[in-house]
Amino acid sequence: MEISLHALMNVMHGLLFGGFFLMVAWGGLMALVRSSYEEVPSRLTPGGYRWEHGYWTTAAALGWAAVLSGAYMVYPWYRATPPAGTTDLTTFAKAKLLSDPRTVYWHTIGMEWKEHVAFFAPIAITLVAYLVWRYRGDLRHFPQVRRAATVFATVALFATLVAGFFGAMLDKAAPMQGGRNITFFRSAK
Repeated sequence: MEISLHALMNVMHGLLFGGFFLMVAWGGLMALVRSSYEEVPSRLTPGGYRWEHGYWTTAAALGWAAVLSGAYMVYPWYRATPPAGTTDLTTFAKAKLLSDPRTVYWHTIGMEWKEHVAFFAPIAITLVAYLVWRYRGDLRHFPQVRRAATVFATVALFATLVAGFFGAMLDKAAPMQGGRNITFFRSAK
């Protein structure tokens, strides 16, 4: 089984960092929403507060890992310009999308949205992590702050869904290829 370095980095960016961030953001959002409907607010032990803080810190770290790996590893490969006279555009994703009128919108709309909206996710979830850390178990006493945290967690989730959708569609239309091949398993032949 082989995969190119560029494809592997794209998988790490989208599925590993982005996918886990999506799951963590959803779980955190549900915890915030649930806490607003509790009749008797639950109290955590000091260890529970550490776990909660670790959860939100992990969410922020995954969000930043997804965005920064996309911006500084995957995106430069995506926008690489093919040398003059190149006819095989399989390793030049942006040029491949722009060369076909049926896929040009995946770049002009999809990538433009993806590269701008994606940064909202880690910024918003970092704010939520700070609010949870700052107010610790007292979010129940500050309903406006809890609502703000819920709104920002929703923004993070929505931004991740938009960026993930466009990323998946872009990779389907012009898969990320190039770099050296990495072999995971060799055939028994």
